[in-house]
Amino acid sequence: MKLTENVARGGNAQVSIIIPTYNESKNIIKILKSIAANLPKNTFTETIIVDDNSPDGTGKIVEDYLLSVKKIAGYTIDVIHRTAKKGLSSAILHGIQHATGDTIVVMDSDFSHPPQIIPKMIETLKKSQCDIVVASRYIKGGMIQGWPLKRKILSKLATTVAKRGLRINTSDPMSGFFVFNRKIIKGLKFDAIGFKMLLEILVKTREANVKEIPYTFTDRKFGSSKVDFITSVDYVRSVWRLYRYGKLITKKEKRSSVRFLSKAGRFFTVGASGLVVNYLISLLFVAGIADFWYIHANIIGIIASVTSNFILNKVWTFEDTDFAVKRTITQYSKFVGISSIGALVQLSIVFSLVDVYQLTYPLALILAVITASFGNFILNKKWTFKEKIWG
Repeated sequence: MKLTENVARGGNAQVSIIIPTYNESKNIIKILKSIAANLPKNTFTETIIVDDNSPDGTGKIVEDYLLSVKKIAGYTIDVIHRTAKKGLSSAILHGIQHATGDTIVVMDSDFSHPPQIIPKMIETLKKSQCDIVVASRYIKGGMIQGWPLKRKILSKLATTVAKRGLRINTSDPMSGFFVFNRKIIKGLKFDAIGFKMLLEILVKTREANVKEIPYTFTDRKFGSSKVDFITSVDYVRSVWRLYRYGKLITKKEKRSSVRFLSKAGRFFTVGASGLVVNYLISLLFVAGIADFWYIHANIIGIIASVTSNFILNKVWTFEDTDFAVKRTITQYSKFVGISSIGALVQLSIVFSLVDVYQLTYPLALILAVITASFGNFILNKKWTFKEKIWG
């Protein structure tokens, strides 16, 4: 999706606040009122709601609200009704195309992103003359409230994948709360896959000057989270496309040390995705579709993650696109053999940490997978994919 010029609607705003919505009927009016109470001073501001045909009538609720609310000078609210649920990033892009402001604010409607800090973000953008301001959960002063341990771990894993796999220096590239100058994305083509638009902007505007400010992310009180299995798949697709994009615009690295670290980073990124597969599949068989003993569930999780890891490492980490049947079977057999050694190590650690040291199964699982990863990388690099270890 390529961005077009803004749409003139009787005078351009200076700041455009984009809020994508889907089934946010319990939050939307409250968030609009909070934004109105925290508008940047002396700034013509517009808020644009992009609703993906919410079954709970979110878009209609906003329209009814606009008919009854008293108009505020220098502030407008608009609603874009889309005919289907097309995704968060796509909704944000749709809102940007409709926006008239040169400064774009992107945020959620569930109060996880506090409107109170919007003026500070805009002020930081202007005073520091940067291109993007990110509200970060992971710099000093930032935090997360209301998330269970599992959600925090998955968020950290996704952040690590983005930072290491795509070489992004921002502490919170997965943030959904950010402000940027519209000009930096003019003419860029976006895939708009998944739910993290900031990640794609950061990759495709690498020369942009980014500042971060801390904030407290508070989990929603009303409605349900949009994070599900499909969202996770879309995230993997998005990272893969962004990796390929970065590869096309950068020169081939010749330094052995950098190549080694780059491939190690990719291998561990794949390992992180395998951890997610392992974690979810294992828990599914412990307390989901079956009631397996945790060791048996862990074995099933290992098989699923080993297969996904092989495919991703073959294509991405070691850049081997030769899928001739004999070659692929041989490589897969070696990969499974090495992974089996790592699996034995992993199972031993899981059993010891759970039965001996009384750690919770999810935490023991994570520690075990991390411990087994490095040896797997070295052995697969040398034996499975026939590469020099250092290089």
